[in-house]
Amino acid sequence: MSFKHQRNNNNVTFSFVFDDFFVILQRYCYLPMIKQLWNLFRTKFHYHLTMEEKARMAGVTIGTHNMVTSAFWKPSEPYLIEIGSHCQITDGVKIYTHGGAGAVRYINPRFDVFGKVVLGDYVYVGSNSIICPGVRIGSHVLIAAGSVVTKSIPDNVVIGGNPAKFICTIEEFFQKNEQFNLNTKGLSLKEKKEVLLKTPEEKFVTKGFIKISH
Repeated sequence: MSFKHQRNNNNVTFSFVFDDFFVILQRYCYLPMIKQLWNLFRTKFHYHLTMEEKARMAGVTIGTHNMVTSAFWKPSEPYLIEIGSHCQITDGVKIYTHGGAGAVRYINPRFDVFGKVVLGDYVYVGSNSIICPGVRIGSHVLIAAGSVVTKSIPDNVVIGGNPAKFICTIEEFFQKNEQFNLNTKGLSLKEKKEVLLKTPEEKFVTKGFIKISH
C-alpha cells in the first residue's frame, strides 16, 4: 500500500492507493466479502467510479452499458433525469430540469418550475449539446454536436442545430454512411490506429463546401 501526502494552497489533502492492498486481501481473505468491502469503499469515496456510476449515485435513473464522459446532471435535479441503456453522452453535454424562474421572482420570490427529462435506449448526444426541461427523447436518436433541444424527439431520427430540428431518419443516416464503415468498434487503440493508417482516402467521410452567395 502506498501513501501520498500533498500540500496545495495550505490545504492538506491525503490520497491513498489501495490497489496493492486489495490484491493482498484477495489472497488471504474471503473473496466475496472483500469484493463487497471494496465496492463499498469505491462508492463511499468515488474511487475509480465510472461517470455512469457517478450519475447513478447522484440520483439519475440510468440503465446499463452507457458511455458517459460528462457530468451532464449538474446543476440540475438529477432525480428528475432518466437515461436508458446503450446511450452515449459526450463531453460538455448539459441536461437541465429547471431554468428561467429567476426572471420572475420579483413577482413571486418562491417561483420555481421543473420538467423531467427522459432519454430512451441507444441515444447519442453530441458534444456541448443542451437538453432543456421537459424534453423526452425516444430510442435510436442521434443528436448532433452543439444542439439545443427544446422539444421532444420521436424514435429513430437524427436532429441538430439551435434550436434542434429534424435532419433525417436513423435508417437514412445508416444508409448514407454505410459505405464508410470500417468495423473498428471493439478494437484496441493500437489496432484501430493500424487500421485507420492503412485505410484509403475514399473510405473517410468528407464534407462538401458551404454555399456562398454573392
